[in-house]
Amino acid sequence: MSQSPPPTLSLSWRMASATIMGVTGIISRSFLYGLNSVEVTGLSRFLEILETRKDPEKRKRGLLTVSNHVSVLDDPVVWGLLPLSQAFDPTNLRWTLGAHDICFANPLFAAFFNYGQVLPTHRLKHSVHGGPFQPAVTQAIRLLSRQSSVYPPFYTTNGTDRVPTPAVHARNRHAWVHVFPEGLVHQHPSSDLRYFKWGVARLILEADPAPDVLPMFIDGTQNVMPEDRTFPRFAPRIGKRIRVAFGDVLDYEATFGDLKRRWDALVRRSRPGSGSLGELDDDDLKFGREAEMIRIEVARRMREEVLKVRGAMGGFPESDPKLGEAGTWAVDEGIKQKKYKSRVDGSDINQD
Repeated sequence: MSQSPPPTLSLSWRMASATIMGVTGIISRSFLYGLNSVEVTGLSRFLEILETRKDPEKRKRGLLTVSNHVSVLDDPVVWGLLPLSQAFDPTNLRWTLGAHDICFANPLFAAFFNYGQVLPTHRLKHSVHGGPFQPAVTQAIRLLSRQSSVYPPFYTTNGTDRVPTPAVHARNRHAWVHVFPEGLVHQHPSSDLRYFKWGVARLILEADPAPDVLPMFIDGTQNVMPEDRTFPRFAPRIGKRIRVAFGDVLDYEATFGDLKRRWDALVRRSRPGSGSLGELDDDDLKFGREAEMIRIEVARRMREEVLKVRGAMGGFPESDPKLGEAGTWAVDEGIKQKKYKSRVDGSDINQD
């Protein structure tokens, strides 16, 4: 039975999305280049990648960019690095994951961030709906993958909200998704990295076909919005040095190939034929020891690739390997505040 043609987005949706993405891009670019000092490495190479992806019909795979997270301004301000000629083309701009309790706190915010290509994400520390198996991760996997018209037009993240399904539309075929796998703002004195959470491993392992994966590193935005800032706390500081480095697309086979084969074999053993893309209905695939070990190693390797970009930028000491272990951060798990100073490394943490 042939699949029905993919639905198209309404003209009003396309116009609203282009306006929000474009205006946000203009403001971000003006702030970066007009009020701060900006140094970028690898941008021309990254723009060449985006150029090859302009036509969704010609894309062969999704694009996953992965970076550290040092400021609430990292997204969208960092994307002000892109030329304004691309700012009004949402088809070729990033999707990302944003906190449900902030970005989708009311209907006005929800509309803005839906048009702004943000997936509503629950933080496990603050919501029973959080974790690596929540609908936002499923949607991100589908965005990176082949577009399909079989997905329902709407989905829910908590049983009560109603969110448009982006992967059902042809323009989102093999989309670009950006993630911050630390899962929160982490302002370490030397911009070292926390451990990476398992959501990024799911994107790398479960997207079909496997995505192009590109590591990035951001430095300086932590000085624009330092977590220990005083009045006026709402105002970004200007005149700062902001550095962003784009790495190369990773050799997927060399970096993750062995783990991908282990994962695929586990899927075949657990539920032959598999189910709907991005949905794991087998407990072994969610909580089994083998599945967990594969995700831990994928996340560890991805963190190492981001650290390589950090190292190539220069000016940073060697990373502390202990910070890449989830167990190191267990001492912070009892802290309920969204903003606090870590007991592990004294860094400023913001889960907003």
